[in-house]
This record gives sequence, C-alpha cells and structure tokens, in this order.
Amino acid sequence: MRLDDKQASENVEDRRGRGGGFRFPGGGRRMRIPMGRRGGGLGIGGIIIIVIISFLFGINPLEMLLGGGGGVPSQVEYQQPKTQQPTTAQQDEMKTFVSKVLATTEETWTKQFAGQSKRYQAPKMVLFSGFVNSACGAAQAAMGPFYCPADSKVYIDLSFYRDMQTKLGAPGDFAQAYVIAHEVGHHIQNLLGIAAKVTQTRMRVSKAEGNELSVRMELQADCLAGIWARDNQDILERGDIEEGLNAASAIGDDRLQRRQTGQVVPESFTHGSSAQRVRWFKQGLQTGDMRQCDTFSARQL
Repeated sequence: MRLDDKQASENVEDRRGRGGGFRFPGGGRRMRIPMGRRGGGLGIGGIIIIVIISFLFGINPLEMLLGGGGGVPSQVEYQQPKTQQPTTAQQDEMKTFVSKVLATTEETWTKQFAGQSKRYQAPKMVLFSGFVNSACGAAQAAMGPFYCPADSKVYIDLSFYRDMQTKLGAPGDFAQAYVIAHEVGHHIQNLLGIAAKVTQTRMRVSKAEGNELSVRMELQADCLAGIWARDNQDILERGDIEEGLNAASAIGDDRLQRRQTGQVVPESFTHGSSAQRVRWFKQGLQTGDMRQCDTFSARQL
C-alpha cells in the first residue's frame, strides 16, 4: 500500500505499554471474552488462538467454538497500572500505519454518508497491549480486534498482525488494513441502527437463528470493507487485493474450526465460511454500493 502521502487520523488513542492485568474475585482465574459488537460474537480474530486460551483456563475448545465464547465466567475487574512503558520505533511505525489506514476509512465513509445527505461520525481507534478496558467490558489481546458500540471505538493490539502472518498465513499490509476496514464496517452498522435491530431480534430467536444473524452481520462488514477498498484504488499496489482476499478466507469459520478441532459445524458459524467472506468482500469491491451489501435480504450467502 502507498500511504506516504496520506495524513494520519487524529482519532487514535494509544494505550500501549500500560500492560496491567486482571484481578479475579476470590482469586479464581476468570476472564471476560469481549463480544466485539452488539449482538454477540467474537471480534475478527476472536477464534484464532481460542485453543491456547482453552488450554490455559481448562476449557473445552470445541465448547467455546460452538458456543460463541460461552461457558467462560465473566466476573473480572481490570486494574490499570500506574506507569506506561515506552514504545519502540517499530511500534511507532505501526501506529503511523494504522492511523493512516483509519484516515482512509474516514475519507471513504464521509463521502458515502454525504451521498445520502448524512454526516459521518468517525470512530476512535484504541491501541493496547495485553489487556484493555472498554465500555463493553475488559478484554485481552488474545481475542483479537473488536468494535465496541457502547463507546464507538475499535480496539486492537497490534501483535494480532504477527498472529495473522505466523498462525493464519495471512501476511501483508493490505491484509492488516482489511482488519481495520472490517471493524469500521461494524461502526457503520452501529450508526445505521443495524446492530441494534440485530440485537433485538437475537433476543427473540433460537441460538441457531442468532448465529445466522451474526454471520450476516459479519459478511456485511466484509462487504463494507470491500467498498472501502474500491474507494482507495489509488493507494493499492500489485497483489494488495489478493492479500485482502486471502485474509478474508483465512478467518472463515470453516477454516478456523477445521484447523483447531478437526471438524466443521456449519450451524455454529458466527462469522461465515471462507468462501462467503471472500464473496461478500468482492461484492463491495466490485459494486462500491452500500445497497449491494444487504446480506440480511440475501437468500444465499
């Protein structure tokens, strides 16, 4: 990606180096898995190292995968440390990168909303390391990037990008940018009231139906990320789109489940299959039209 001429967004809050930790009531080892957005489900990277978390906390990984993060006690208190550790030059470089990517999403959605006679309200991006306290609860880096509708912020520990490359086989700067564009897609859903409607509906339906709604939410966010990519052709380099498609495929529910448990359970999907995620990213990329991202009306995903 060619971002040298792009200005960095000012909507970035850097909490890295504050480390900190969780204090568990009664001394028990508990944690809260962030839902990542209204309506449930983990963040874009939420399932990636679930097996590691399962091992550490003695939880059946298949149960966590099929239950969308259920079965883990949520009583936890986050303690913010008093001092902040200095960042390295490489970390500062990554901050500049994600800040510029965020700025490109601001430009894209400001234009998109203006075309509908609406004013775009950009989200904040919070950079953290290890643990973070959000309006949606305490979260840890292992659960991946997520969007919290309660405070309109995207949260990301930049070490996730290393996991994308080493654990998922999804390297590249555009793949990293896609992650941000996807989470901003959830912000768009929040602004348009889609997230609230899905949450209300999920409270009235079965678990299987709720999972399907989550899949449609995630695929729509992928489609919105595709619109962002189409709008930023000027900064793309050869192979960038392929990186994005590879990243979308790498985080499909079927691929992740097969990697971690050796089996695929479609009715438990909360993000969509690899093929579905690629298809809807392409949908946004090829059309650039938000109306073509209506995954909730689509008969076939």
